[in-house]
Amino acid sequence: MSPALTARCLAVGAFAALASASLAAPALEEVVVRAEASVLPGHGGTGSVGVVHAEAIELTRASHVHELLVRIPGVWVSRGSGHEHLTAIRSGVLTGAGACGEFLLLENGVPIRPAGFCNVNNLFEMNTEQAAAIEVVRGPASALFGGNALHGVINSVTATSAEASHVSLEAGPYGYVQGRLDTGREDWRFNVLTTSSQGYRDDTGYGQHKVYGGMDSDVAGWSVSSTVSATLLNQETGGFVRGFEAYDSAARDSNPNPEAYRDAWSVRLASVWQRVNGERVVTLTPYLRRSSMAFLQHFLPGQPLEKNAQTSAGLSVHVGAQGRWRWTAGGVAEVFRGTLSERQDGPTTGSAFLVATRPAGTHYDYDVVGVTLASYYDAGVGVAGDVELVASARAERNTYDYDNHHLVGNTRDDGSACGFGGCLYTRPADRDDAYTNVAGRLGVEWSLAEGRIAYAVAGLGFRPPQTTELYRLQRGQTLADLDSERVRSVEVGLRGSWGRLAVDLAAYVEATRHLIFRDANGFNVSDGETEGRGIEAQLGWRAGAHALDLAFAWSRHQYAFTRDVGGRERIEDGNEVDTAPRRLGSAHWRWEGERLTSELELVRIGSHFINASNTARYGGHTVLNWRGTWDATPRVRLFARLVNLLDTAYADRADFAFGGYRYFPAMPRQVYVGAKLTLP
Repeated sequence: MSPALTARCLAVGAFAALASASLAAPALEEVVVRAEASVLPGHGGTGSVGVVHAEAIELTRASHVHELLVRIPGVWVSRGSGHEHLTAIRSGVLTGAGACGEFLLLENGVPIRPAGFCNVNNLFEMNTEQAAAIEVVRGPASALFGGNALHGVINSVTATSAEASHVSLEAGPYGYVQGRLDTGREDWRFNVLTTSSQGYRDDTGYGQHKVYGGMDSDVAGWSVSSTVSATLLNQETGGFVRGFEAYDSAARDSNPNPEAYRDAWSVRLASVWQRVNGERVVTLTPYLRRSSMAFLQHFLPGQPLEKNAQTSAGLSVHVGAQGRWRWTAGGVAEVFRGTLSERQDGPTTGSAFLVATRPAGTHYDYDVVGVTLASYYDAGVGVAGDVELVASARAERNTYDYDNHHLVGNTRDDGSACGFGGCLYTRPADRDDAYTNVAGRLGVEWSLAEGRIAYAVAGLGFRPPQTTELYRLQRGQTLADLDSERVRSVEVGLRGSWGRLAVDLAAYVEATRHLIFRDANGFNVSDGETEGRGIEAQLGWRAGAHALDLAFAWSRHQYAFTRDVGGRERIEDGNEVDTAPRRLGSAHWRWEGERLTSELELVRIGSHFINASNTARYGGHTVLNWRGTWDATPRVRLFARLVNLLDTAYADRADFAFGGYRYFPAMPRQVYVGAKLTLP
């Protein structure tokens, strides 16, 4: 260990000792979560919802979003290079065809992208670092939220007012520097976040910047909350390090792809207009979104550059009322235009087959105009003093108008044929596609006692095919005839408080049909099936200055079909879904004194298969972290984080492909220190 790092560790150790000697702790600044921005009122008490509150977000000060979501059972956001990531909610970590769009990402209840034009890394387009809360709905939620809510929903809730203004600065290893500004008054708020890092691995530096503004007003009897958010990411990207357990070798800080990069930006505007008339509430939400991304596909032969962008606008109409009959009805209309191009500047290197089938030039160049129309209702009726029946349904139609701007087929850029049977890509002819889906939810909720609820619910979820699965094809496939993916789920649960103990338990079984994947011919098909079952538990215990929070999930997800797939693998009926640990868990012990707060965090990712044929496995890992704050004066707060306290060597993500192991190595021990100033 270097002298500088030793000094930092000693300083943090002394800081922890001071924390354990103090007496009581003030609450962090209260942040009010707006009802119209939260998914909790609409979701009700029937089903599994987890929340990361503002206090935990502030204490964690996550340098990557996966550090926040370990607090929710059944959720794993695996970290890639820089701010890249892959998500799992009651599922395996999904990659390739069929991976994108399995989870619906919302900001204040509004999807951050249109259905059909997702990106698997979309969480870096959200300002989770300065959110008032992050809500996670686990399980199919299409009946309430629409397409892409197949396995769950992540909603980032932002505040539109501020009690005080703050500025903070944090520094850490590998050139990490982050600055934040939070300011506002009773009816407006403005947040700025800027982060830069040289990266732990070679040539993996990044700069990330986020801006958010919110304002509350009254207009002609309407309560109006308007928000604008913008993000910018410029990062150098690291590729997999290869070799068995390479994450624990001299190669862990290397980067086989120093040329790789990803540049992305996004802008979103939304305005929530709400009027209350007796028991009836009317809500209108117009919104506008724009995003753009360019990234070098270093993982493909020839390393082509992809550029994609989308512009979309929509309107959500929502009417609801409370009483013995609780009901909500509404509709959504939105339109988007998305563009995608892929161009390779130089010749491919490698075998004669790759050189001949991956020529330089344009591979894809198209745009898609899409329209989504949806109507929905959600109702609850009390059938007895302590029993409520819940029913929800949604009908949604997604249409795509695809326009190819290049040559049709799998020819070279100049129209000539590739050798070895054709190029490794195909451009379909212009076409239109439409998908109509219906989802439902039926449940019952029992109020057992004050603050205690038991429930049972059955639900259906859907996910329309994404445009890249329909129109970005490989050779031999001129038409992707895909169905919408569907999930059927049954869940029972119990939540409530018993003295100092808070309990949230859930058990579920589910089945996915029409799973989209790429078969051994390189075709995008939708005839896969999976089945899953699991148990999730979240426990919280409070006693004086001490708090202990536990999140645990056991699950087993299996393929329910047999098929040869890409990468020379074969799925057998009964194989476990790859990158789907049976056990996920975290524990947080927090101690709060008068001026100091200390939290120890233990995170466990269980052993799991890392290929679909179940011939390769990653043994899992356990990581210990520490965080603390000290209010040095009424206006100055010092904070520190010690991440990977035991300096464990592990992989943020493990994979097995083309006959070999490959990993994204996790960072070694890191120490972050900073200060936060409350402005007068």
